[in-house]
Formats: sequence, structure tokens, C-alpha cells
Amino acid sequence: MKNLIKGLHHVTSMAADATENNDFFTRTLGLRRVKKTVNFDAPEVYHLYYGDEVGTPGSVMTYFPFGAMPSGTRGAGEVGVTEFAVPTGALGFWKDHLAAQGVSGLTESAFLGEARLEFDGPDGDGFALVEAEPDGRTSWTGGGIGAGEGVLGFHGARFRLADAAATGELLTFMGYQKEETEGSVTRYRIEGGNAARTLDLEEVPDARQATQGAGSVHHIAFAVEDRAAQLEVRKALLATGYQVTPVIDRDYFWAIYFRTPGGVLFEIATNEPGFDRDEDTAHLGEALMLPDRYRPYRAQIERRLPELA
Repeated sequence: MKNLIKGLHHVTSMAADATENNDFFTRTLGLRRVKKTVNFDAPEVYHLYYGDEVGTPGSVMTYFPFGAMPSGTRGAGEVGVTEFAVPTGALGFWKDHLAAQGVSGLTESAFLGEARLEFDGPDGDGFALVEAEPDGRTSWTGGGIGAGEGVLGFHGARFRLADAAATGELLTFMGYQKEETEGSVTRYRIEGGNAARTLDLEEVPDARQATQGAGSVHHIAFAVEDRAAQLEVRKALLATGYQVTPVIDRDYFWAIYFRTPGGVLFEIATNEPGFDRDEDTAHLGEALMLPDRYRPYRAQIERRLPELA
């Protein structure tokens, strides 16, 4: 599987309220909504995608806002913190901006020499902004945040695991290299792909098991260039004993899924075809785009979904 995984592709979480979720990511964080569609299995629920101008793999946060669903509980067996990269020197701006927006949980810290600002999402989601070099990335400025401060894409993610050893072995198999450990957290890094290249495994042996709900990460997706590479990854995973789904067409990428030893759901997603396959780049995320099987029911679906600005 070496050299096939290209870093993170997207992170998908769950939310309670679609309007609140949309406002937080487009106004508070200044990301672009690059796609407004529906959950493939529950068309009465939005699937919202936020990222940079074109939804570059490694920049996209996606959400299923399930309405009045109960909140998830934090613990072991989850992606505990999703990390966004911001330009070096930008954390002072973000601390003031997020405080002015009433964002809770603001905590400044550092890990392996990187300055970071942790904060809560609207449903208690765990987030962090980490200062990093642009590495060829450009912030989306249409949300009112300047290019010198704007979110560049993902930095990585931090897992919370009762025992990190098996997940560490899996990441090594996927092409990640084990790096430094600080306290209970060990970093893994992958090279040769996009800039969303780090994963941190935090070992929390005494924590209760996390339960999913609003504010929980549903799955974390890793990027491969194309379907051929995806099939190679799937073959390698099956040969190692993982139970992997068949390839599923998600309209904007093809996906396979498998459950990891630590309990986190992994997806392998293709970089093709991208979010501009059915919308012009200038108008990404404006119209409700429906999978083929739901298009005959557009009127009924639209009546059940809240309007989003």
C-alpha cells in the first residue's frame, strides 16, 4: 500500500441543526460551502460540505445535520479533535475572533513545537487551529476572513484510543511513519501527498467508550488519487483481514469503508471526480444537488429541508 495514501481527504461529522452548522462553518470559520446535497441513506437530511474554494482533498469538513439528535459523549474510540491549519502568526486573530463570536472552550497550547488553539463547535465538537506554513494552499476569503488568517485546510486529527498500538500498526501499514511522543500523544506523518498529513494518537486507557451523536465524527477519510489506487488499497486491506465495503459511488468521489481496531471508521476516498462535476466552480454549494435516485422526488425533499443562506 506504500505511496498510495495521500493524506486526509475529508472528515464527516454529525450535527443537530443545519442552520447553526452552516452559519458556524461559513461565517465563524469562514469556509466555503462547496456542496449542498443530501445523505445517501436519509434524503430528508442534508449532507453539507465546507472547504477551500474548490473543495480540495485535505480541506473538506462535511456534516450530516440530523435535527434534534442527542449529543455524542466524548471518550475512547473516536476522532476527538479535528485540526485545521492556519498561517503562522494567525492564532492571535483567531482567539479574538472566536471569542467575539461566543465560541466556547478556547484553550491555547502547543504540541511538538506547534502553536494551537482548541475550541468547541456548536454541538461540542472538538476542534483546533494549528499554525502551519501554507505549503501551496490558499485560504478561501469569500467568508470574510482575510488571506493572512484564513483556514488553509486540515492540519490533521487527534484520535482518542484506549490502546493506540493496533491503530498505530494500521497507520504504518497505510504508509504513515511514527514520529515523536509527547505525554500520552504519539504523532504519525505521511509524506508524498497533500498537506493534511499528520495524525496524533492519544492513549486514554481509563476513559469510557465514546458514543456517537451530535458533535461526533462519523468517519475520517483518506485520499487516493484514483479508483485504480483505491482498488489496490482495498485488496491490501482485505488480505490483512479487514472487512472492507465494496466501492460506493458518492457522486464527488468513490469510497470504501472499514472499521479500525480502535473503533474509528475509516474511509478511503478518491480525489476524482471532484465537486465541480455538476456545478460551475463559481457557484459551488449554492443549489441543492441530488443523487440520481432522488431527483424525481426533489419537490418532496426540498419541502422537508430547512432553507440555508
